[in-house]
Amino acid sequence: MARGQILMGVIGRPHGVRGLVHVQSYTADPASLARYAPLRDSRGRTWSLTWRGEGVAELRDADGVPLRSRNDAERLVNTQLFVDRAQLPDAGEDEFYLADLIGLRAETDRGATLGRIAAVHDYGAGSSLEIARDGGGILIVPFTRASVPEIAVEAGRAVVVPPPEIEARA
Repeated sequence: MARGQILMGVIGRPHGVRGLVHVQSYTADPASLARYAPLRDSRGRTWSLTWRGEGVAELRDADGVPLRSRNDAERLVNTQLFVDRAQLPDAGEDEFYLADLIGLRAETDRGATLGRIAAVHDYGAGSSLEIARDGGGILIVPFTRASVPEIAVEAGRAVVVPPPEIEARA
């Protein structure tokens, strides 16, 4: 998806035979995903969402037409839903969106440049940062206060202190 697009949810498996789908919301309050319209997928299609049960939603396309069948719903499994970054409220003081970290210069606590933050990964056991090294290769560090003690989004940098076991291999 284009820069400036924030992943807000993913369409899951169908629910029933009338086109309803399970949706995984990445918002702090899952119910609030419905307020972010239009939602866009990676193909540029726009969607609106109405919750019909816990985690179960009715999707409508740009013309307001809902999915009508299980087959329609099956075609959208694993479709990611995005919003424009401008649609989100400003982050509070000392807060940021994970997407805001991408592109920040990663530097050591002594000011040496390690590279740039290329991605933020979260597989459920805690987030990690993927840093594209200036000399080539990547460095993956846990996204914890110990490993990333300072983030200055406005200044375009993050201080990164890799744990000893990672630093030894870097």
